[in-house]
Amino acid sequence: MSPDLPPVVPSVTAELVGALPPRLRKRLDAGVTKLVARPAVRDGDTVRIAVDDDTDLVLHAPGGAVTRADAIRCGCLLAPDCLHRAAAASAAPVADEAPAGDPEKPETPDEPETAPAAEAGDDAANAGRRAAARAVSDAAAAVLEAGTDGAGAVLQAELLHAAHTARLAGLPRLSAAAVAVVTGVRAARSGDPGYRLTDLAGALAGVLGVAHRLPHATGPELTDLRGTARQPYRPDGSLRLYGLFSEPVLTATGYAGAVTWTADAEGRLYTVSDVAPGGPARATGAADRAVRIGDTSLTHRELSRAGLAVSGATVSPTGRLGAGAGVRAVRASGVAWRAEPLDRLWAEPAAEQVSRALNGGRDLLFLEVTPVGAVRETAGDCLLADCDGLSVLLTTAHDDPSLPCRENLRLLAAAGRGRLRIVARLVPGPFPRALLLAAEHPADPDARVDLGLDRLQHADLPGGVVAPPDRALPAGDEAPLHLLRRRVHQAVSGGRRVLAFAGDRPDDGARLRRAGLATAGDLLDDLHAAAADRSRDAFGRLLPADTDRFGRSWLAAAVYTDAVERALCADAWGATATGAGGARPPATPIH
Repeated sequence: MSPDLPPVVPSVTAELVGALPPRLRKRLDAGVTKLVARPAVRDGDTVRIAVDDDTDLVLHAPGGAVTRADAIRCGCLLAPDCLHRAAAASAAPVADEAPAGDPEKPETPDEPETAPAAEAGDDAANAGRRAAARAVSDAAAAVLEAGTDGAGAVLQAELLHAAHTARLAGLPRLSAAAVAVVTGVRAARSGDPGYRLTDLAGALAGVLGVAHRLPHATGPELTDLRGTARQPYRPDGSLRLYGLFSEPVLTATGYAGAVTWTADAEGRLYTVSDVAPGGPARATGAADRAVRIGDTSLTHRELSRAGLAVSGATVSPTGRLGAGAGVRAVRASGVAWRAEPLDRLWAEPAAEQVSRALNGGRDLLFLEVTPVGAVRETAGDCLLADCDGLSVLLTTAHDDPSLPCRENLRLLAAAGRGRLRIVARLVPGPFPRALLLAAEHPADPDARVDLGLDRLQHADLPGGVVAPPDRALPAGDEAPLHLLRRRVHQAVSGGRRVLAFAGDRPDDGARLRRAGLATAGDLLDDLHAAAADRSRDAFGRLLPADTDRFGRSWLAAAVYTDAVERALCADAWGATATGAGGARPPATPIH
């Protein structure tokens, strides 16, 4: 996936790839690799790529995205049914297909957007939705069957086509889930530093789970599974907001920018965002752009420490402030984190905050910690901190070297001061872990540092501070759930074939049962059996694999793993977790 290319809507990619003859489809992945190596030149809404010395490929993206197939033009002799057009669409980030031009449209591409889809009033509409769910399920199962190693541009286009069909059928949640899988697969195949195997596994479980539950759902569950096509911005009168912090946004889909978090006098959180196609430079630059609300000239960096008085406010269900024509906003005074009304955010016990996050609420944590020292992990240094007797591992929110996250974390680990208030984002797992977003300044508790945007210097540290030695993680007993999780993740990367050979694995199922995880052992055995289940025809030739059975077995293992991991996370923090949030169990049996 190339961030230099403008985003392309799923239907365009599906159309261009679908129009290729079989001989060119076989060469598509090689064509994508070759095309992304060519320089792209942007001029306004147009991006031009020199395919060779005599041929140019041009992408027109009015409004920032390619929305029509004829907006991608090639000068080669085989155009318009050439490999270059399909390769460009397959290499570009996936654009949101929501209607453009609405000032209330959300500005982050990877969140659901405004009002519930209309109730189906006839059998034909219900049948259409079932067919669309089946198409998405089949296409996603095919991606899982192949794994990221084998899910090339053709399989991706088939899933994008199914996603477009789902959107047309009034299933925006399923469509968005399918697009998230394609985005993750592309990030994996391109070596994107932001790629996380866990995220892609979650996306696959999400799309397969929604597709599995939709045909059987009724009432409120059906409404929830269908999702919303756009987020409704409701009027919220006048608001007095206090800046909390800003964080950079840098997504695998090729979008970047900044989000500033604010709170009102009751502790309710609101956000203002500026996110658009771009890379790390846009993420850092957005902090110094004026916020897009009312007539205020405040930048995101300034708003994170100041305040805002808003009249005629409109707010989405997720707390995003609308920027409609009727909204007015002026600068107001801010307060320190230890002053009211922001002080109350840190008064809630950590366990209660984690419980809310695990049960479907916001995942921000407002903690008061004592830094203990640096901890070295494979992915890099982390900060071990004490939170009222609980050891918490704080990691960076972004690994991109152009952002100051990692260096700031190292300096905080060396700061040596006592209690420190921080804002972090929960990372579910068997050990208390969170992404560090903002912190009090190590030399001034009345100041704060946005760790993804501000850059600490050694001079900012209290005098005479010497970095403590690397610490080891606290030892503890851990249920061997990793034996199942590892196989779930291996299937995502390598596909069905990596689990197909029973003789190549230890008896992990028996080990899980000996540890008291009988269900995990049974699910693992079934997953291996489904992977190895191949029939032969009368001539001894292997028949096509049953991708549906393998997909259902994998989904059962993924849902179970997620549920147990959430329970372990709750236990680690002393919190409680219910069935809400995360990859929820299917409403009907998978087997």
